[in-house]
Amino acid sequence: MILVLGYDTVLTASGAIMQKRAAIYVRVSTDKQTVENQVTALRQIAERRGWDVVEQYSDAGISGAKGRDERPGLDQMLKDASRRKFDVIMAWSIDRVGRSLIDLLGTIQTLEACGVDLYLDQQSIDTTTPAGKLMFQVCGAFAEFERSMIRQRIHAGLKRAVAQGTQLGRPRTIPRLKSASKRICVAAKAYGRSRASAASALVRCSAFSRR
Repeated sequence: MILVLGYDTVLTASGAIMQKRAAIYVRVSTDKQTVENQVTALRQIAERRGWDVVEQYSDAGISGAKGRDERPGLDQMLKDASRRKFDVIMAWSIDRVGRSLIDLLGTIQTLEACGVDLYLDQQSIDTTTPAGKLMFQVCGAFAEFERSMIRQRIHAGLKRAVAQGTQLGRPRTIPRLKSASKRICVAAKAYGRSRASAASALVRCSAFSRR
């Protein structure tokens, strides 16, 4: 068990006081860019704060709009956060973590649930402080609001589609049958048509498929 004593120190289960363990996350959108400037700046900040940098994660040449499943560095960072391998995540800017609002808020909520803080240099966001903790709570509320709005839009879209006569679900398919008469019977029953109409439609489909 680890207890936070101050903004920059923690108390271990053995009673020892230690500096916060920090992990650095960096990302660039293209292979032509470098992460070194971000790494250097963040390591200097960690040194000034007295944080011990224990891990570094990077996603090079990957857009911030992509989700966790397409960003191996971010995915591994969140997995290690759940294992409490560090106390705080450091990133140069909020857009390095994510550009999609819902993914970004999801990441922040994951870190909060793991008890891991977040430091974003360019936005001066530091959840090791009381003001930063408040930001975590506000972001969590926004994330829930966003998910609620998405659910409402989906349900409204489905209701509108049904009202307009759209049939939801997978399209009905006719199994392949060797007998032509059986195919006609199945088609007629599936689409609510007479056997004559179904037979005519199957003939047209067969003629089209041979073109």
